Amino acid sequence: MAQPVTAADTSTTIGSSGSGRLSSFSTAIRRSPSGMVGLILVSVIVLASLVGPFFTSELVADPDSIFMPFGSPGHILGTDNEGKDILVQMLQGGRDLILIGFFAAALSTTIALILGSLAAYLGGAFDSVVVTLADIVLTIPGIVLLTVIGAMVKLDSPLLLGGLVGILGWPVLTRTVRSQVLSLKEREFVEASRLLDMGTARVVVAEILPNMASFILMNFMISVRFAIYGVVGLYLLGLAPITDSNWGIMLNRAYFTGAYFNTNALPLVLCPTIAIMALLLGLVLLTRSLEEILNPRLRDR
Repeated sequence: MAQPVTAADTSTTIGSSGSGRLSSFSTAIRRSPSGMVGLILVSVIVLASLVGPFFTSELVADPDSIFMPFGSPGHILGTDNEGKDILVQMLQGGRDLILIGFFAAALSTTIALILGSLAAYLGGAFDSVVVTLADIVLTIPGIVLLTVIGAMVKLDSPLLLGGLVGILGWPVLTRTVRSQVLSLKEREFVEASRLLDMGTARVVVAEILPNMASFILMNFMISVRFAIYGVVGLYLLGLAPITDSNWGIMLNRAYFTGAYFNTNALPLVLCPTIAIMALLLGLVLLTRSLEEILNPRLRDR
């Protein structure tokens, strides 16, 4: 499960104008070598995955071209166990994983923000129930729970798969959001909003959460990484529908066809593995740079 960063000081970066923040943010990213590398990696992979399928032909099995190696004529990245071109599969196979990862991260972040902020703001019985529920979910290993649910439920929709991963990814971030809101709700501007009787929803949404924007952004990026880990794990174990072609399914086919023991089949193993590693590495570097940029204590070192 995702491990959120602590961002008690990032709320101080919210007070400047939108254009000024964007300009300073882009400048800071350009000055950060790791941030630029991460941004380039993520941008190239996401762009290729979203646009690539429109420029590729339909995958056709060719029994005479099974497990062709790198650099084969007409197949730069070789072929798989059915003779299908791996380059085409790489361009077509990233979109589902990326969309599922971002959808799952958005869902888990939304759940965490709602439960964590309301638990801290309202307190009492609601707070106790949320904390207890989070503790219960945290005691169960995430990949084990995903495996059990995946074996019991037919995950025949990318949205359903992303929803499952997202629903299981909220507890850690919920506890962190709760601690942040417990600190923010004691500040003067929140007390003033209470005195004006603005209502719980408006105080939380309009006054508290905007002061956690950078904190939310960083933890969203972390959630994307862990969502992709979970989805790839489900595909690799065969617990998600093997009906299309994506990087996780390619690794599943490589495992069950013995590609790991065939030197000619290295493209089927290496290509999706490198793509997933590059995407996750880019997200790690980008998240690290975002933390350095948005956290004043790290930025001023």
